[in-house]
Amino acid sequence: MLKSTGIPTKEDLQKIYPSAERLAKGPVAIIECFQRIPCNPCATACTRGAILPFQDINNQPQLDAEQCTGCALCVASCPGLAVFVVDMTYSEQEALIKLPYEYLPLPRVNTTVKALNRAGEVVGQGTVIRVQTPPAFDRTAVIHLAVAKTVAHEVRNIVVEDEANDA
Repeated sequence: MLKSTGIPTKEDLQKIYPSAERLAKGPVAIIECFQRIPCNPCATACTRGAILPFQDINNQPQLDAEQCTGCALCVASCPGLAVFVVDMTYSEQEALIKLPYEYLPLPRVNTTVKALNRAGEVVGQGTVIRVQTPPAFDRTAVIHLAVAKTVAHEVRNIVVEDEANDA
């Protein structure tokens, strides 16, 4: 399925997803990188050593979830936009997703956006909590999005409505 659609299966995701116990402790990176390609910016960006050193630059990243603080440096550094942070402890009803975003216009804080799954289908709405765009992120913004916990493991992108076209 992954090779034909680009969408990982539940089995693919189970192999890389942190345990429910780890998710209950706070924010943690989710690395949805499934191909062997020469790439390691996520590992070099991680100052905590949570993304283990590569034995071969073609290997898939391996996360030590206990070392991860959910800082999102790896999110902005991934050229494949394959790293996300999920914080299931954000609130009673909502999870916080930190996701890479390379489109314009950037969403505004406190706006509601459509939340998309890996297939680009709308699975709910989210509220933009923060937009990070420091120069070190090299034009990849990191959007902090509050979403219902029921869709937190599905949301991987957003649709920002063009306010100029809404008038």
